[in-house]
Order: sequence, then structure tokens, then C-alpha cells
Amino acid sequence: MCLNDANLGEEYIIRDINTEDEELDAFLFSLGCYSGEPITVVSRRRGTCVVSIKDGRYTIDNNLAAAILI
Repeated sequence: MCLNDANLGEEYIIRDINTEDEELDAFLFSLGCYSGEPITVVSRRRGTCVVSIKDGRYTIDNNLAAAILI
């Protein structure tokens, strides 16, 4: 299941990041977004979702959310 399918406010564990872009992988890793880490979708807006990772909140687009498997 990808992050776009997650229920709001429910904590999930990241299983895999499915991107073909090494730079994007490095960026997500710097945010703390990698396999084994908990992630929560806080809200959704047009084309984006706000996620909570560790102590931060980040806005990511739906294409990126589709690459995060939970």
C-alpha cells in the first residue's frame, strides 16, 4: 500500500521507497523518511499531503507519496 492510501492520523511504518532518482532518495533520507521509520499523514490538500516524520511535518506531492510504500 502506498502513502496515498493511508488513513489520516494513523501511524504507519515505511516499508520501502520506490523512486528511481538517487537525489530524491537522499533528500527523503535527510528528512528521516526511510524503511522502518514511522510516518503519519496529517492532512491532504489538492495534489499534496502533509506528513509527520519524527519531529517534523513536511508537505509532499501525491507523486512522491505514491513512491512511499507502507
